[in-house]
Amino acid sequence: MSGHSKWSTIKRQKGVTDAKRGALFTKVAREISVAARQGGGDPDANYRLRLAIEKARSVNMPSDNIKRTIDKATGGGEGEQFEEIVYEGYGPGGVAVLVEAQTDNRNRTAGEIRSIFTKAGGQLAGSGAVAWQFEPRGLIIVPRAGIDPDEVALAAIDAGATDVDTDDEEAVEIYTDPAQLEPVRRGLEAAGIPIDSAESTMVARQTVGLDSSRARQALRLVELLEELDDVQRVTANFDIPEDVFAEVAG
Repeated sequence: MSGHSKWSTIKRQKGVTDAKRGALFTKVAREISVAARQGGGDPDANYRLRLAIEKARSVNMPSDNIKRTIDKATGGGEGEQFEEIVYEGYGPGGVAVLVEAQTDNRNRTAGEIRSIFTKAGGQLAGSGAVAWQFEPRGLIIVPRAGIDPDEVALAAIDAGATDVDTDDEEAVEIYTDPAQLEPVRRGLEAAGIPIDSAESTMVARQTVGLDSSRARQALRLVELLEELDDVQRVTANFDIPEDVFAEVAG
């Protein structure tokens, strides 16, 4: 199983706990707000907003909350203005880490992220230091229950997908070029294939192997970063040893 596939599996299996639900709602609401401000409040005409709304629904965010967030973002008032920033750094073992944030206070967010990197045995780096090691991709997750993964793979490739991973026992992961995420999703839906999620993501061009100790340290760094309200997504390029993967995913 590829390093990124392991990464995706852990993300899915961790799920959304009640203790973190409020923080997750905050992150999703920010994504909806930024998408609505940039592209308008009509999800049919704003693909980024549509993805954000679907993500909000997948974590059971109430429809009233979604509507209020869109109305607030497009109402013309001052409101909160969130800036999108990507921070780059190195984790334990020299792994590359991308931290995508939406913040209304750049200094606060930078300070919090720098502190976490330092405490976790890494360091924040300058712009461009590690971003070249990643590429934007579309990622579609199809649950394996009741479907033939080979048929899903064929349908995905026919719809324009660039890669399909069927190794996971619980889901099929379909990768697309960024611009082909929506066409591939529509193609799969037209073929009657159920979709668990569809999102834009970053994928490491190559992964770095770590021993079990450093892999646990790197995972801890990712968890601490993701706990920040300002952080939307964390991506790293380390591969996870089988014992650590079983420990975390199990």
